[in-house]
Order: sequence, then C-alpha cells, then structure tokens
Amino acid sequence: MEPREVKPKTYDSEKITINLGLIDLGQIDLLVNEGFYSNRTDLIRTAIRNQLNTHADVVKQTVARRSLVLGMHHYSKADLEVALAAGERLQIQVLGMASIASDVPAELALATIESIFVLGTLHASAAVKTALAARIL
Repeated sequence: MEPREVKPKTYDSEKITINLGLIDLGQIDLLVNEGFYSNRTDLIRTAIRNQLNTHADVVKQTVARRSLVLGMHHYSKADLEVALAAGERLQIQVLGMASIASDVPAELALATIESIFVLGTLHASAAVKTALAARIL
C-alpha cells in the first residue's frame, strides 16, 4: 500500500456561542415564526454579514496596513523545512484560518515560526500550540 499525503480538513465555518437577552431572543423567534428568516442562525448570520458589509472599508484598510493574509493559509511540514533550510523565520499573520499540518513536530515549529497572529482560528496540534504559546499573539 502506497503512503498518501494527508490533506488538512477544510473548514468553511466555526461554531460560536452567544448569550442573548430573553426579549431579543423572543423577537428573533417572532421573525422566524413570521417567515422572515428560516431559523435563528439565519437571522444572526444575516445580521453579522450586514455589519461586516457596513465596515468593509475599515476591514480592507486594516488588512492592508497590517499585511494580513486573507482567507485560509496552510503550513505543511515541507513548507517549514524549506524555511528552516533557508534560515527564514516566519511571521504568520492571517485573517481567517491558519493551519499547521498535524505531522509538524514542535521542534520544527519552534525553529521556523517567530510569531503567529490570527484573527479567526488557528488549527495545529496540541504539541505545536503548547510549544508556540509564547509566540501566539
């Protein structure tokens, strides 16, 4: 049997939890019952998208100013080995999702990653996250 490359899971959403007052929740349920939205999540997702659209220019300017990578960025073991061989230290700055392959040893991550700043979510093994804890901003 030939070895296969393990591809990272792709995530298009992340679960969050919010607390709402009873009156707000009741109003949401009323709008759902009246057919304006298919469910609570639909209303909340729509409200968040509307707010993000309102602030889209600020987001674009901040992404450019901070030199953030927008979207999902994956760092494989090979990527980090190339950086190590070149004597490079990575400053990972992502708005969205950054992932470090599950086969990356903590020692390699420590040798190649100078800092991590993620607005969104970071996927990495527990060992890598623990090793880089002081470098995760």
